[in-house]
Amino acid sequence: MTRLAHLFSATAALLIVSGAMARAEDSNPPKAVIELFTSQGCSSCPPADALFVELAKQPGLIALTLPVTYWDYLGWKDTLGKDSFAKRQKVYAKARGDGQVYTPQAVINGAAHVVGSDRAEIERAGQNPPGTGFVARVSVKEEAGSLQVSLAPLNEPSTRQAGVWVLATTRLVTVPIVRGENQGKTVSYANVVRSMTRIGDWDGSKTVLTAPLAATQAPEADGYVVLVQADQPGKYGMMPGAILGAARSPR
Repeated sequence: MTRLAHLFSATAALLIVSGAMARAEDSNPPKAVIELFTSQGCSSCPPADALFVELAKQPGLIALTLPVTYWDYLGWKDTLGKDSFAKRQKVYAKARGDGQVYTPQAVINGAAHVVGSDRAEIERAGQNPPGTGFVARVSVKEEAGSLQVSLAPLNEPSTRQAGVWVLATTRLVTVPIVRGENQGKTVSYANVVRSMTRIGDWDGSKTVLTAPLAATQAPEADGYVVLVQADQPGKYGMMPGAILGAARSPR
């Protein structure tokens, strides 16, 4: 075989493998986003934290950890906690109308909640997401210092206005807790959210958004997730509604 033939053969093989990988990835996109509201100062949270480390390995789920701060007065300040996550959890409760805010709490696709350590309920909800499930196909690409997010309706164009968010994450964080209700425990957390940046809007049609790669970055982050989340009007302005689609970072 000539050198040129070798080159064509290798290129063809690479294209076949790349196509197979793309088809495999497309055939198993995430079906649900599960947000865990947890706290290092909550004695009932470690089982949920451990469960989310396992759930994060499932390709059909995007499991995110959002540590809250309202238990900090119990003797230990959460080293990962953010007031903005506590606010997000409370706004979810207002949007649902049930007012239920607790830890560990798992919110599925922005539309329903279960106890964060209840594996059976979480996996059931992940297989049968609340509401209509995802209605947007989301794919991401990094190119020339920019993030490109491609959006398209899965079936009929969506009529819901939605925001497109980039969540910078750390895949695994292990924290030794030396005071408070979990004193002496070392707890690991999966996909800890470090920042949330809105990069644009989605009107339900096929579109591509471009943002600086800086939107994917935050101190200690090593990955990111893109969420398409409906805007839900409320008494005090727009609130986060159902998650309509999601994608993981390509790295």
